[in-house]
This record gives sequence, structure tokens and C-alpha cells, in this order.
Amino acid sequence: MIFEVILLSGFLYSRSKKLAKLQQPKEQPEAVEDGVKQEMVSVREQKIRKMVGNHHDRQVFKIQNNEALLSASASLACATAGALIYAPLSILSVPFLIYSTLDVHKHTFKLLKQGKVGTETLISITLLGALVIQRFFIGSLICVAVRYANRLTSRITDESRAHLSSMFEQQMETVWILVDKVEMQIPFEQLKVDDTVIVQSGEMIPADGVVIDGMASVDQHILTGEANPVEREAGDGVFASTVVLSGKIYIRVEKAGEDCTVAKIADILNQTVDFKSTTQLRAEKMSKDLVKPALIVSGLALPFWGFTGALAVINAHPKNKIMIIAPLTVLNYLNLAAKNGILIKDGRSLELLTQVDTIVFDKTGTLTEEQPYVGAIHCCAEADETAVLCYAAAAEHKQKHPLARAILAAAERRAIVLPTVRDSECHMGYGVLVHTDSEDIHVGSARFMEVSGIEIPAEMRAQLTHCHQQGHSLVMVAVKQKLIGAVELWPTVRSEAKQVIAQLKARKNITATYIISGDHEIPTQKLADELGIDHHFAGVLPAQKAELIDKLKEEGRFVCYIGDGINDSIALKKSHVSISLSGASTIATDTAQIVLMDKGIGHLDTLFNLGEDFKRNMDDSLSIMLTPAIIGVGGVFLLGFGLPQTLFLNLAGLAFGVNNAMHPKLIASDNAQKRVSDDIDSESTVVDEAEDNAEFIY
Repeated sequence: MIFEVILLSGFLYSRSKKLAKLQQPKEQPEAVEDGVKQEMVSVREQKIRKMVGNHHDRQVFKIQNNEALLSASASLACATAGALIYAPLSILSVPFLIYSTLDVHKHTFKLLKQGKVGTETLISITLLGALVIQRFFIGSLICVAVRYANRLTSRITDESRAHLSSMFEQQMETVWILVDKVEMQIPFEQLKVDDTVIVQSGEMIPADGVVIDGMASVDQHILTGEANPVEREAGDGVFASTVVLSGKIYIRVEKAGEDCTVAKIADILNQTVDFKSTTQLRAEKMSKDLVKPALIVSGLALPFWGFTGALAVINAHPKNKIMIIAPLTVLNYLNLAAKNGILIKDGRSLELLTQVDTIVFDKTGTLTEEQPYVGAIHCCAEADETAVLCYAAAAEHKQKHPLARAILAAAERRAIVLPTVRDSECHMGYGVLVHTDSEDIHVGSARFMEVSGIEIPAEMRAQLTHCHQQGHSLVMVAVKQKLIGAVELWPTVRSEAKQVIAQLKARKNITATYIISGDHEIPTQKLADELGIDHHFAGVLPAQKAELIDKLKEEGRFVCYIGDGINDSIALKKSHVSISLSGASTIATDTAQIVLMDKGIGHLDTLFNLGEDFKRNMDDSLSIMLTPAIIGVGGVFLLGFGLPQTLFLNLAGLAFGVNNAMHPKLIASDNAQKRVSDDIDSESTVVDEAEDNAEFIY
């Protein structure tokens, strides 16, 4: 029997050398700073880093853990056979048991050489102690349980990570492109920039690009969380992985493969997974700080409950279960946020949201829509409103800027028939001059009229001053070198703004709200009063926004800045938490920690709810980690618990912890089922109404 044990030990030792070579390319020398060796990373932390790390690290972890699980299972089989059939067979479990925990014992030895102890020290003492008292079955069961928990956690982590990426990076095998006016099918991998892609109803858009022909209804829910599809026509941008619901469009590819927005989002999310929350760091520190007290309490238990009781106290220590639970929690909350059109680029911002007491909104593009609306039409001489709007729309009908879209929308609502335009001259920053068969039309700013030699009456100049004070735009219209009127454009306040701000102010931690605007005092104050915002800063230049953020921070405020991401980069960086509404188009260059992909503020309340729920979930995980340890130690002294009882408590704590970490995934599943149910109910209602109408007709 001794010969067999020695032979088996030699084989397992040689196997461990081969496994060690797997990770050599990725191993880094221990950090040295100012001649002092830094604290070694625990074995558990090394494993978790591999478990959630890059593809190579995850593969190495799986191979090593599977080898260790196989060895631990063999140890358990030998121990079981020894207990049931022939006692000496239990000795064969010893080499397998030591082999499956070799990395832990090596780390323990390194710590002892430095005069230190760690969680690995406790594990080594527990396992070696189990061998000393000939509890081969219990020692083997501990190893099998730990290794199987590692495998299960790794599998869940892989599935969550894969789901996180697959939410965005959905790819097809082939795509259709247009070459010399001929449609041809090519493999997806061969798609490149400047190709013309053809996408029809029901198909997925394969790359980021611009529509050059056609019109389609596009579902962008995967990127923005928007429930309603958007219309896309020539000149509009589209994104990979979104779906054409109806229509047919030709797209010039601008970004393909890894350069696509969806690929960058997936990469950002995978990097964010690795962050450690404050609760996790506190739990890890607590776990390390409790090592020496556990050894001391174990020594106190020794005289009363013997060596078995002392081992049970050590085994009750929470060790590093939080390192397994935390990455799963982060992954699931990132998944949940992404499904709501919220991209979290820095995981720390998710938990910092619970500390925010001051919210600062940029006005233009954040509280107001990009496109204004026609608020009034001013007429000169004998012209009427319809004529002024007709000429303005005729001049702007080929323009794509927000003011032009607002004028065209107003003309469309009035069903105005536009005159035919022969040609046009665009004067960037001033206006546009167009020619019809019989007339020249000037549409633009007061400066454009002056440069063109068109006289502006005194009453129109007074109106211009009034609009300037109110923060409105005035687009002047002249026909045949004579001013006939002007179109006054008012900013469009986001429909959801008032409700969202009320929701945020209802939170206990939010004590102040601000608007920062480059507009004049009157319109800024008017908007603040309309939306219920407490304070405002008017006439602020883009460079001054960051100074105001610094001022609020000096007052002791914890600031969340919400901007459109265009002129707000410095202010976003200065804030404790930064949220951008720039959407998917500038995701790679956006400096904000959090991006609302639908370019609206409707998801702000959801975001803050996620922050609160994340913190609560992590606090619950900390409690779940500590409770079995407290019960275990108390059970040893009061109820005579041994290794089996503390092992059961440890496994129960891990199971409850993993279940708690999966809580956000269950929420997402319930929400998805609710959406499906609502859709079915909605369809049923439509069918019922149709049947009722049919009965009425007949």
C-alpha cells in the first residue's frame, strides 16, 4: 500500500509540473516597489482573475480546475471505499487530496516564509488537520465542493459574459452588397469600409454606416432601449446589429468588424466587469483581517472541544466567497442596464450613484430637444403667416439642420404646397439663398440680411432683441430683396423632463438640482421654474462649466453632471458621476462614465434605481458571507459543531450568495415576460376591437 501511495504521488507531482507550464506566458513577477516586495495576491484572487479575465486566462483556469476536480473526486472515491469496504484504501485518497490543493499549500508556504498568514493558511490547516485526524472523507468532500463551486461559477460567468456580448455583437454568416449595380452575396468577414450593403425587411444591419438610398423603419432597441422603431432615409446614420423592420435601404459602410459601435460597447462592458466595488473591497479586507482572530479563537476552542472543534472554527471562516459572488453580481447588473439602453463604462459610477446629492443638468440638448419648434410667425407689410412659412420652407427643404427640420415640420402640418426651387446657395452660418422661376428668396439671420443689402424694419429689430433675451431663434425671410417676415423658433422641452426631475427630487439623497446654460437669464430661469429645478446658472460658456462643478464640489456636494457630451467633456470629467446623452454615435470618444443610448433622459430614474439595488445587493452578499461564519463559530462553542456542520454552512452561504448575485437576471427575465404578456394583451385588444367593428359593419 505504501508503494502504491509513493508511485501515485510521483505521478501527480509530474502532472502538476506540466500544468504549471500552461500559465507561464501569463505569469508576471511579483511587484517590487522601493525595494519592498508587495503583498502577494491570494490564490482565490488569482483564480477569480482568471475566471473573469481574458480568453487565455479563462481556458487555463478551466483546465486547472477540471484537473483538480478530477483529483478531488478520486480522493473522495478512495475515502468512500475505505469507509465502506476496506479501511486502508482511505490512504490512497491522500495524494489525490494534496494534489488537488497543491496551489493553496504552496501559497501558504510562501506566506509562512515571510512571517505572514492568509486565508490559504486556514484552508491548509483545515485540510491537513482532516488528514491528521483521519477524516479523509470530510477533507475530500471539502475539496470536491470547492472545485465544483469553482466550475459552476466559471460556467455561470462565461454564460453571463457571452450573453452580455451577444446582446450587441450579433453577426450573420453572409451579407448582400452592391458591386457595379449588381447585387452579390459575400461572407460577413469580407465586408469592408466603403462597401454598399443592401438590407431589406426583417434583416439585421451588419455594420455602422450611412443610408445612401431607400427608406426603412429600424428597430434600435438593442442599442438604445427605445421601444419604438425609427425611420431612416438617405443621409441618416445606422448601426450594426439593429434590425430593419420594413423597407429596403442601401448603406455605405463606415465602420466594420471590431470598429463597429456594438463591438466597442461589448469591449467596454467586458472591461467594466473587472471592477471591484467598495463593498467587495471591504469584504476582502475583512476576510483577511479575520484570519488571525480565527486562529486565536481556534486555539481557545482546542482545550474545550479538542482538535476537531479547533478545525471547525477555522473552517467556519468566510474566506473569499465574496470574490466568487461579486463578479457575477457586476455582470448581471451590467446586463440589466444594457437592456434598458444604459451603457456603464466605469463600474464604480454604478455604486457612486447612491452618494449623489446634487444633480446638474446642461440645458441645451439635455433638457431640451435638438430640434426646436415654430412658436410664432411675424409678418411685415402685406405678407401673411402662410406666405412667410411657405417661402422659409421652400428655402430650407433640402437642409438637414434642426432649424430647417422645425420649419419644414410646421409647413407640413399646415399642408403648404412649396414652390419649385431651381437652385440654391448655402452661406454657412448665415442662411440660404434660393431661386425660383420668378423670385429670389433669402432665409437666414439678421446678419445675412444686412450682408445681402436687405433693410430690416425697426419693429423687426425690436422683435429680434426680444427673441434674443428669451433665448429664441429668429429666422428672417426676404423675397425680391424685401423682408416679408420672420419665423420664431422656440426650444422644445423634452416631454419626459418634468416627470423625470420630479422622480429624482423625490429621492432622499438628492438635495439640490441645477441648470447650467449658455442662454440668457430670463429663458433659463423660466425653464428652471417650469421643470421644478432649484437653481440655475445662465450665460455660462462651455469652459466655465467645469469651474462651476469645482465650486459645487468645494461646497461639499457630491455631483452628478448630465450633458449631451458635445461641449461638456471637461465638466463630465470633473464630476463625481458623469452621464452623457450623446448616444451610440460617439460612444468611442465620449468621456462620460455612463451613456444613455436613446439620447433622452427617460432612463435616469431606472439608472438611479439600479445603483441603489446594486449597493443593496452587495451589502446583502456581505451579510450572506458573514452569517454562516458567525453561526459556525457559535455552533462550535454552544452546540459542539464539527467539520461536517461548518462545511454545510459554508456551502449554504455560497449557494445563497450566488442566488443573490443572480437576482438582477431574474428581474430582467420577469420584465421580459411582462413585456411579452403586455404585447399579447395589446394584440388581443386590437383583435377584439377589430371583431367588434366587423360586427358593427355587418
